[in-house]
Amino acid sequence: MRRSAARIVTIPAVALAVLSAGSAAVPADRSPAPPGGSPVKTPVAAGYGGAVASVDADASAAGIEVLRRGGNAVDAAVATAAALGVTEPYSAGIGGGGFFVHYDAKSRQVRTIDGRETAPRSADASLFVENGKPIPFDEGVTSGLGVGTPGTPATWDAALAAWGSRPLRELLKPAERLAKDGFTVDATFRSQTQANEARFRDFPATSELFLPGGELPVVGSVFKNPGLARTYEELGRKGTGVLYRGAIARDIVNTVREPGVREGATRVVRPGDLTLQDLAAYETQRRLPTRVSYRGLDVYGMGPSSSGGTSVGEALNILERTDLSGVSEAKYLHRFIEASRIAFADRGRWVGDPAFEDVPVRELLSQRYADSRECLIRDDAVLTSPLAPGDPRNPAACGGGGTAAPTTYEGENTTHLTAADKWGNVVAYTLTIESTGGSGITVPGRGFLLNNELTDFSFVPANPAVHDPNLPGPGKRPRSSISPTIVLDDRGRPVLALGSPGGATIITTALQTLTGVVDRGLPLVDAIAAPRASQRNQATTELEPGLWDSALRAELEALGHAFRANPEIGAATGVQRLPDGRWLAAAEKVRRGGGAAMVVRPAG
Repeated sequence: MRRSAARIVTIPAVALAVLSAGSAAVPADRSPAPPGGSPVKTPVAAGYGGAVASVDADASAAGIEVLRRGGNAVDAAVATAAALGVTEPYSAGIGGGGFFVHYDAKSRQVRTIDGRETAPRSADASLFVENGKPIPFDEGVTSGLGVGTPGTPATWDAALAAWGSRPLRELLKPAERLAKDGFTVDATFRSQTQANEARFRDFPATSELFLPGGELPVVGSVFKNPGLARTYEELGRKGTGVLYRGAIARDIVNTVREPGVREGATRVVRPGDLTLQDLAAYETQRRLPTRVSYRGLDVYGMGPSSSGGTSVGEALNILERTDLSGVSEAKYLHRFIEASRIAFADRGRWVGDPAFEDVPVRELLSQRYADSRECLIRDDAVLTSPLAPGDPRNPAACGGGGTAAPTTYEGENTTHLTAADKWGNVVAYTLTIESTGGSGITVPGRGFLLNNELTDFSFVPANPAVHDPNLPGPGKRPRSSISPTIVLDDRGRPVLALGSPGGATIITTALQTLTGVVDRGLPLVDAIAAPRASQRNQATTELEPGLWDSALRAELEALGHAFRANPEIGAATGVQRLPDGRWLAAAEKVRRGGGAAMVVRPAG
């Protein structure tokens, strides 16, 4: 690692000082309302006793309720996640999966749970191939064929068994009440419903739930989900085993195998081959976290089957050689874009489910390998995509040497929450059902949508000449870009935690937010709000309006960069431990209607 002693000490300290100053203006009354009132939605809050940040005020308030009653960060994360299953049903829920990263304050260790969905045991590399050709992507997305065994309920069980302090039945109560009594429909919920309206109408169970009375939900109306309230009550009373081996499991399997399309629908809806044996065999996996040192901080992430930790870590190692704190905004963005391009080239070739692929995690995260790739970056020119991968086990003097393959498509919806408690424990948890609205298929009477995560597999190899580690297989986990991240100082204490939804853009969002705080000195809430760029080893880099409409775009185009517009990239949340012992929670100011940052005892 090439860094000076002064760099190790001063850069994290500067970033923390900026964050502390940025939180000083948080008013003391920005807290969840008392029971019976509506929680206040604000993108930043600071105080004591713990913190929660999510995209939704009701969900964050559920986590804060748990912390106020003496629960820890893991308990709060599970309660928040369950509430998001009510208010963010098109992004997450018990029909999906996710990745859970936990910092334990006593041991000062970071541990992770892989709760990714798995393919049926009958699946093979031709899961999405028919007559020698890949099926149309839409026929995988809205189908039983794209549904993997859900991992979210098992993740909650595993996290609570390892680090929790409250029983699941207690933690599900806030979400159960929310589903029974209802929540207020906002513009985001309505627009997401509208975007899915045509396919939702093709499934009677989905239409009945999400298009009440056959109409789109009205902004300001109350949306109730009594089926999910009953499901949560049953999970709390009987345990999550009922979803893997009981009545709910049977309902899931029946729905996947016979999706229940309305009579007269013209949509091709392929059945899946999920079985009761697939659900009963599901297990979460405890993975070693990824870890790199950056500017004297230890950055921990999620290892494979997610590519988030390896890709963010490799890009940080590449950027380590450049002092990004004093360069122009254009040079910072240029270096960020090129590091992202390189990391995605290597991700596509090397990262998949480690039960099926020999993933060279240690080598991908070595500084020696990063140096062999960083030397490709020039300040006066742009790399060409698709860029060929390197060989982390045998790094070239400078370059790659492999054969290039394009980046495959990955859906863009998910949700992320971060939580911390008064003892100093921290959780970064990203959960998903893949596409907005998942498969579009609701389990009748149960109140939740099924995922379409198996479409994260490559339908066919991205390049027939290049080994693709992300083809389907029996019981295999599809590669993910989910990047829940926890950053520690040189004494093993938490500095910040963050994550985001957004499919493959999750990686670039996490990277840009981290470097925004650590290198550019932005307060966490401003690093989250900053306009984003996302380069994923493609011919063009995506830009949000704040960059698309700026002079920076022309400056970067003069170097050779090509861009395309993206109205919104990700929806991050984070928590920060401030030098004076307060927690700062931060969320989006605008994206997805703004997020909800809360603390137990506000203190501005």
